[in-house]
Amino acid sequence: MPRKVVSGPDYDDDYNDYDEYDDDYDEYDDTRYGNDQHPVQKGKESLKKSSTMVPVHWTCSMCTFNNHESMTYCEMCGVFRETFFKSAKDGSLKDAVSAASSEPRACAAPKTDSAKTPMKTRGVHSDGDSARKHASTSCDKANSTQLPSAGSSLGAEKKKKTPVVSEEIPVERTALLVPGHFQLKHDKSGGASSSSQNDYVTQKLSSDISQLNVHKNNVNVTKPCLPEEYKPEKWMLADQESGALSQLNLAIVGHVDSGKSTLSGRLLHLLGRISRKDMHKNEKESKEKGKGSFAFAWAMDESSEERERGVTMTVGVAYLETKKYRVVLLDSPGHKDFVPNMISGATQADAAILVVDASTGSFEAGMDGEGGKSVGQTKEHAQLIRSFGVEQLVVAVNKMDAVAYSKERFEFIKLQLGSFLRSCNFKDSAITWIPLSAVENQNLIKPPSDARLTSWYQGFCLLDAIDSLQLPSRDVTKPLILPICDVIKSQSTGQLAAFGKLETGAIQNGSKVLVLPCGVEATVKNIERDTNSCSIARAGDNVAVSLQGIDGNQLIPGGVLCHPGFPVAVANRLELKILVLDIAIPILVGSQVEFHIHHVKEAARVTKIMALLDKTGKPSKSAPRFLKSKQNAVVQIALDGAVCVQEFSKSRALGRAYLRSSGRTVAVGVVNRVIGQDEN
Repeated sequence: MPRKVVSGPDYDDDYNDYDEYDDDYDEYDDTRYGNDQHPVQKGKESLKKSSTMVPVHWTCSMCTFNNHESMTYCEMCGVFRETFFKSAKDGSLKDAVSAASSEPRACAAPKTDSAKTPMKTRGVHSDGDSARKHASTSCDKANSTQLPSAGSSLGAEKKKKTPVVSEEIPVERTALLVPGHFQLKHDKSGGASSSSQNDYVTQKLSSDISQLNVHKNNVNVTKPCLPEEYKPEKWMLADQESGALSQLNLAIVGHVDSGKSTLSGRLLHLLGRISRKDMHKNEKESKEKGKGSFAFAWAMDESSEERERGVTMTVGVAYLETKKYRVVLLDSPGHKDFVPNMISGATQADAAILVVDASTGSFEAGMDGEGGKSVGQTKEHAQLIRSFGVEQLVVAVNKMDAVAYSKERFEFIKLQLGSFLRSCNFKDSAITWIPLSAVENQNLIKPPSDARLTSWYQGFCLLDAIDSLQLPSRDVTKPLILPICDVIKSQSTGQLAAFGKLETGAIQNGSKVLVLPCGVEATVKNIERDTNSCSIARAGDNVAVSLQGIDGNQLIPGGVLCHPGFPVAVANRLELKILVLDIAIPILVGSQVEFHIHHVKEAARVTKIMALLDKTGKPSKSAPRFLKSKQNAVVQIALDGAVCVQEFSKSRALGRAYLRSSGRTVAVGVVNRVIGQDEN
């Protein structure tokens, strides 16, 4: 049923409800008031009868307005006359329409028709009734052989003549009231209007309904543009002559207690990023709590809970500069309970340092877990880092002082871990192996001084290995996408700011951005990079963006800042291509999982296993009942809440997904298709 357009009360659209009034209008069917027209008045006798005859009306069953018998719908509310529906049900509608369309041409009523004046009675003169029947029959016989030609001539008149709206019928109002579902090709309004007038009504109605549909669809909806239509502005392109250092986002990952935070803190201290005052304070407080070896780690672990527990819980962010890069260090937690936090922060990485504990037993625990019964975080972090799209890896074999800088131990670790990294699709040429000791400051920013290490190692120090990394391509020619990693307080403005890495595009002060998933458009007020204000930020930069025109509560981690003309999708039903990791329990339809994508996690359920994929990516003909370790498959999942997401082919940052269950990562993959969002 098409939408019923009314300007007054909200009437019921179900016309079938009017069948209960059939009994009240049976008398009209017998006299054919709904389909007959006024008879032709001839001579003084006919005029005399017409002057003494009481005009006939039918009362609308909805608004009780008295309408002239020639009207097939109510002039006041637009409801169709009951006999009109009855004629449609018993198959006589076609005859009625033919008669109505041909009568005005041969049997037109004079302009003194009583339809001009409002009528209040329903009385009928017997002579007038017989005259109507006689005139209607005569007209039908006279025009029965002329219907085809009449139809063609009517079409010609529509093209040649401009329709004239009669003042007898309020056409403007009627056009807004009559539903388009009941429009007919021929005239059905009787002698009150011509066929051209009805054609005008039809055109007017179609135009109004079309405009209403357009307005309805465009309410609070930003029409997305095609990516091919986007053209970057000149200021977005990188300035090669500025001489500024390129930014490298470097994630520090590895098993718990492998020395990640200590390594990061030592690097910052050696490069002058930590003042002597702060370092002295950390040394004093760590000794008071019996954790003197944590002094450098506390440069990254600033919260009281992290210092009390002695483990990193969230991703720490720090900045340092090398000869080649401005490096953003992302110190990730290594404990298995905080892997979701590691995923949220390390997804911004361009490259990674995988820290391995060389101590006897510690390396084995990182590979096979406690007791050798599960997967350690060394393996899990390596798999996740590769699924983030990181291709370059520096393996820092830390705590070499605990094994007396043994070459045999280093080669054993390189053999065991190297085999696993190759299974994760890391290339040998993209992996750099560095033996070092963060506590003793061996092989960090300069070549080692300990003879036990220099006797067999003459390679890069850690800082040189960082400079040897290559920057991935920065795409500023695509529309803006900035996933919100965290919401922090801006140091310059004092208000809440969205912090994250610009994946594509560029922004400047005054730029308009669309904040998702709330869908509010805002203006960039200030941009901070490395705690310093800047006017322009481009793809690859980690920035804090202060906005105006939006409530701070609408900025949430896991949201996205994007170009207003190129909004990303917000959906809770997705199709994924996944690789199942080492799991003990197979994945079934209905399995509950934890879904991770960029900086957001959401409870999800596997709704369908569509097919297995072979090594070439070709899907199987039949769908499997379950998934086990090392299988590639296409699955559909339903999320409890909608997330900002894009197909991997459109945006890599918003198209990488991870599935976890029971505290373990069970699958990694990409978004193959965004199915949509459930209304509820």
